[in-house]
Order: sequence, then structure tokens, then C-alpha cells
Amino acid sequence: MFPLRFIPVLLMALFVALPGGVATAATTPGEPGRILFIVASSKVHGRSALPASVSFGEVVHAWDTFQTAGYAVDFVSPDGGQVPILDSYVSDDVAPRLKDEDIMTGLRNTATPHQIDPSRYRAVYYVGGSNAMYGVAENRDLQRIAMHVYEQNGGVISAVCHGTAGIVNLTLVGGQSLLAGKRITGFPEEHEDRDAAYFREFPFLIHQTVEARGAVFSAVDSEAAHIEVDGRVVTGQNYASATPVAEAVVQVLRTLAAEAPHAASSN
Repeated sequence: MFPLRFIPVLLMALFVALPGGVATAATTPGEPGRILFIVASSKVHGRSALPASVSFGEVVHAWDTFQTAGYAVDFVSPDGGQVPILDSYVSDDVAPRLKDEDIMTGLRNTATPHQIDPSRYRAVYYVGGSNAMYGVAENRDLQRIAMHVYEQNGGVISAVCHGTAGIVNLTLVGGQSLLAGKRITGFPEEHEDRDAAYFREFPFLIHQTVEARGAVFSAVDSEAAHIEVDGRVVTGQNYASATPVAEAVVQVLRTLAAEAPHAASSN
């Protein structure tokens, strides 16, 4: 039996549970904070029976970068619970991580938006995959979480590949689009197979919609990594950009942390 004075310390070393039994790793004072991964719940493209999936590699590569930098990672999805991961969205380099219980527990037990306390997070990261086009951009609760992190926490909004679809409807408190006047990238419709059945299910097009929001959209005509960092908004074009996006988010957060004491002393 542990003495009562040791119990709080022991609890900090364990996973704590959000309402509904969603697991989230505990953090301790002095750690950098938490990053919230936003993943889509849809198992199909639109109203079709065509299977859709989260991009597992875009989870793994960003997870590793954030974990190395000391950040804890949580997952949220529109519906909560397990999100789809198809074999075709698991590349050989990350296939062994399907046995990584830390990541897989998170993906099997994503929180619902109502279970998330946005005040806990330093950044959000919208994960791509074919299903990222559905159910995320229009979800008002996810919008509320992201904008709380950005406007009230002074945090970062990031997205990679089709994950950029999730940020097209984010709006500042004054009513202006978050994207207006910013440099943004994501997976452009020019790189899609426009003759494929899945493409006809897309509710909107990333390049077209980003520009309609007043942003400057950029993309490279290759599979090479390409990211844009505009203030506290970080976006990546494709699968190869997941690690650079996460690295850029870490750098932005470190810069903000370094500037905070100076700002406080000048007030």
C-alpha cells in the first residue's frame, strides 16, 4: 500500500482519462505542452462506398517529431473512437508502427470534440488522408477548438496534405477568414486523378477554396516536401511534408516561448 502523500506523484506518471474513457498522456510542469491531432472519422468518400482512410505516415512522422521535442499528443475526430487506417495508406517505412501501442491506442480511442479542453493545447495538427476531405472542415466544434488554440492560447494551427481541407472554414473572432492574406499550401486538385470516382465525391477543392478565402496558395509540381510558414499557421503540401511541418511547428512554438519573457518584462 502506497502512503497517501505518494499517490498524486504516481498518478502523474500514468495516463489520465477524459470523459468517456479516452486516454491522454499526463504532462508535468516544465514540459512544453500538448499538441492536438485532428483526424477525420469518415470511412468512405462522401456518399459513395469507396473506402477512405487517415494517412498513417502523416500521423507517425509528426508524432515522432513532437514527441522528440517533448510534446504530448492527443487525438480528436468528429465522431470520436476508432478512425480508419487502410493498408494502402500505410507505407513500408511506417508499417512496423502499427504495433506501436501508444499511437494505436490514440487512433482507436480518439476523443470527440466535446471531450476536448482546448485551453490545454499549444497547437493543432490536421492530419491528411483521403478521408480528411469529409466531416472536418464543416465541424463547428472542431473549428471552435482550433480557434481557441490560435486566438486565446496564442498557439499554432498546422495541417498537412489533404489536412489543409480542415482549415478552410476557420474564422477569426472579427469574422475574417484565418487564411486571408496568408501563404498556404496543401494537396492541390491539379495533382488528383480527376477521372477517378473518388474525385467526384469531393465536397470542395483545396486549391480553389484556399484562394477563395483570400490566401495565396502555393504548390510544387513534385512529391518533394513543401511547406509554408506564415506567422502561426503552418501548412504542408503532401505526405513528405509531415515531418517538416511538425519541425516548423516546434520551431514556431520555441520562438514564441523565447519571446514571452521579453514581452512580459516590457509591459
